[in-house]
Amino acid sequence: MFNQLGVIGVGLMGGSFALALKRAGLVKRVVGYSKSPATTEKARKLGVIDAAADSALQAVAGSDLVLVAVPVAAIEATFKAIRQLIEPGVLVMDVGSTKRDVVDAARRVLKDRLTGFVPAHPIAGKEVSGVEHADAQLYLGKQVILTPLAQTDPNQVQQATDVWSAIGCQVLRMTPENHDTAYAAVSHLPHLLAFAYFNAMLAQPAGREFLSLAGPGFRDFTRIAASDVSVWRDILLANREEVIKQTQRLRHALDAFEVAMRSGNAEALSDLIRTASDGRSGWQMNARPTPPR
Repeated sequence: MFNQLGVIGVGLMGGSFALALKRAGLVKRVVGYSKSPATTEKARKLGVIDAAADSALQAVAGSDLVLVAVPVAAIEATFKAIRQLIEPGVLVMDVGSTKRDVVDAARRVLKDRLTGFVPAHPIAGKEVSGVEHADAQLYLGKQVILTPLAQTDPNQVQQATDVWSAIGCQVLRMTPENHDTAYAAVSHLPHLLAFAYFNAMLAQPAGREFLSLAGPGFRDFTRIAASDVSVWRDILLANREEVIKQTQRLRHALDAFEVAMRSGNAEALSDLIRTASDGRSGWQMNARPTPPR
């Protein structure tokens, strides 16, 4: 059990982590900090945290577990704010959806205090944000990817593994590079597509009329277009090189469909659809991945 969890960024992800640890009996006390005092106070009133901190540094003081749950663009500044109180033996994790930029920031700022930092990416979330949506079961049955550095203490990696496992996660390990390549394909590009597709609908003269006719398939396909703006802006910018590689692959796939339709080639179109249909039918969520090379 941890004596104190310090949560920096008490929103959906940080708040859900705090509630999950409380539910599992893994922490005695939770101290939280958010940029907005109103958010921190709301978290306290909801019972997500036990005490509100006036600064990120104050949230770290006395904590033996620290979760940095801020947008990826704010992680380096957060590391700078808390560095002086990251003592040996304190486990520090983040929940960023990109990892190379987080690791680079940690190397620049934490330096000799890197041993306790275990970068993490829980594959969980909602299309809504805010501590009011925090859920103790958000991480239950989900994957979490750890991308430890060469300097990370193996004992801290094991401790991180134990924490996420205790709240119901399947824990995997990857390099930061492989992580960002993989999630550009399976997460970042799908969000980009949902944003772009919905924008294309709204830009059409009859777009809103079309929307009134949409059914469950459209609803399911576009659900993630309602995701948090600042979070996804930062993710797409942080991992833009890998995401752009994926958009280029998608263009090739779209070209193949367009060629088949323009030429009226039913056989080629059937083959393209069948390949996707068979692949989707054989896919199982949370099957252990083979990291890209």
